[in-house]
Amino acid sequence: MYDAILQIADRYHVETFSRFPLAKLTSFQTGGEADLLLTPNSKESLRDIVSACRRDSIPFCVVGNGSNLLFADAGFRGAVLRLGAPMSAIRRLPDGRIFCEAGAPLTALCLFALRQGLAGLEFAYGIPGTVGGAVYMNAGAYGGEMRDVLCEARHIAPDGTFGAFSGEDLKLGYRTSVYTDTDYLITGAVLRLEQGDPDAIKAAMDDKMRRRKEKQPLEYPSAGSTFKRPEGRFAGALIEGCGLKGYSIGGAQVSEKHAGFVINKGGATTADILALIKHIQETVYAKTGVQLQTEVRYIG
Repeated sequence: MYDAILQIADRYHVETFSRFPLAKLTSFQTGGEADLLLTPNSKESLRDIVSACRRDSIPFCVVGNGSNLLFADAGFRGAVLRLGAPMSAIRRLPDGRIFCEAGAPLTALCLFALRQGLAGLEFAYGIPGTVGGAVYMNAGAYGGEMRDVLCEARHIAPDGTFGAFSGEDLKLGYRTSVYTDTDYLITGAVLRLEQGDPDAIKAAMDDKMRRRKEKQPLEYPSAGSTFKRPEGRFAGALIEGCGLKGYSIGGAQVSEKHAGFVINKGGATTADILALIKHIQETVYAKTGVQLQTEVRYIG
């Protein structure tokens, strides 16, 4: 079933793993095994592997740090393509902008910008995702979003051609972009930042990290904020107001530190987390009339 994919992987010297435990790929640390895990090392290897999957009707999914994902406890019967270290180059372009591959961690990008004395990414420091994931969902925090700095996103189109979107074509909204729920595969991004004072940039980054540690349950596996912010409201406040702070199902719990976070308190399964999310949504809707939407993506 996977012979063609493995041949392509061998040609590009792409690492492959059979029966890979998906709990090692996600920040929730849950999920069963994937039949096959591959770590593409170039946009060409990614293109050719994906093309082979489509040609042979093999299910596949592309992931980064897994910081916003839930895999089924039964695992994934197909190929998981992880964009990580082999596709994480970051460099300054001749025009002063920054290019970064999709597998680059956001924190690494922030530190690169700091070394270059470039301001504008301080909001992203500490977000546990990759550049590709941040573009996909227009990641943001503390009043900043990727759309504030993103000029261009590069991709593989569904027909296998390389291309890019820029400006309004990126369709960047609240936790959404032109790539959300499409067959385009993000390979890199170009950002425009402003020259700034390195000491001031570092101070802002340190402040963001301090606030994260004080307010967020970083000591437990989670996917960050579980729910999108309802217009004019805060998900955490709604959940706490409904008496759900600390509520648990199996090993999944509403964080006692911040009710907007569902955490793996220990031994949680994906089923536990999904059941808790559903209970939160039903309870909040029944008591407030607000329908909470998740930021977390489930892959069954």
